[in-house]
Amino acid sequence: MPSVAPVRRTAARLAALLVAALALGVAAAPVGTAVAAPPTGLLAPAPGGDDEGGTPELRAQLEAASKGWLEAKAALARSVSRQQQLTGQLKTIEAELNVRAAKVGEIAGVAYRTGRLSAASALLNSATPEGFMDRAAALDQVAANEDRALRDLVETRDQATRTRTALNVEIQQQRKQVAVMAKRKQQAERALQVANNRAAGGATRGTSTANADPAPRNADGSWPPESCSVNDPTPADGCITPRMLHALQEAKAAGFTRYVSCYRPSGSGEHPKGRACDFAAQQDGFGGVASGGDRTYGDNLAAYFVRNADPLAVLYVIWFKQIWLPSSGWKAYSGGNGDPSSDHTNHVHVSVY
Repeated sequence: MPSVAPVRRTAARLAALLVAALALGVAAAPVGTAVAAPPTGLLAPAPGGDDEGGTPELRAQLEAASKGWLEAKAALARSVSRQQQLTGQLKTIEAELNVRAAKVGEIAGVAYRTGRLSAASALLNSATPEGFMDRAAALDQVAANEDRALRDLVETRDQATRTRTALNVEIQQQRKQVAVMAKRKQQAERALQVANNRAAGGATRGTSTANADPAPRNADGSWPPESCSVNDPTPADGCITPRMLHALQEAKAAGFTRYVSCYRPSGSGEHPKGRACDFAAQQDGFGGVASGGDRTYGDNLAAYFVRNADPLAVLYVIWFKQIWLPSSGWKAYSGGNGDPSSDHTNHVHVSVY
């Protein structure tokens, strides 16, 4: 029977070498690596879905409804502005029409009192050839004046008619846009009603008096399309749209300087498009449910974005199981997975057009 001593010695040597290798590995590793906690500045996806909460279908409906509402609102503003311009023009035209009508009436009155000057009367009332020529010249001048006054009167009247027609069209456009806005509001609220059977949470109570500088618009007041084209300055390290960057910078200028994360490459929400940012309620990152001063910070931040929704082109704000829509205000928002991230109880989510 072979001796087991060599086998035992070999096993002992291997064990010693393994222990030494492990010791070297631990010594070479940076201090604290083996026990380092995950960085608090990273928002992990909610279990089983996106960390924006809700479903992709719900968020798509909310995005479409809010975009449609903002577009209809911009069109309504353009129509109202145009209506005001046309109303001013109409008043000017009507005043001019009164003046010119008075001139025509004056000419007609003179003709009625003195008799209309004609070639025959000019000849009969002229004692000399020179007098006849003077009377004929006067006849031409009066005829020209009457003709010009009448033509001006007709042109002014026609312009007033055209302005009234354009004004009626603008009023019809306003009614259409108001109807579109109402439809978009109902679309958003129906989508939320279906999703919010188990929603909980109260309305936010934050305050804000800060006014944001408006983001650039088109000349007609509409929002230009933007892509994920500028560097994300947050630790998320990606791209965001120029409008989202503007909103982020304005919020920081207003004093909301705690941790923010914007771009994420995955998910079906606004983050991969560079049109959303998550503003942590805590100082250094996303943690548990916000309370105390952290809750107040989140309330005030949400109130800031609501106050400045129009100049910043805000599509919606999500905070503490509530969503604010430009068409409907604060509504319950469910769809979270019971964790602070998807329930939005540790950060304020903002999406822009």
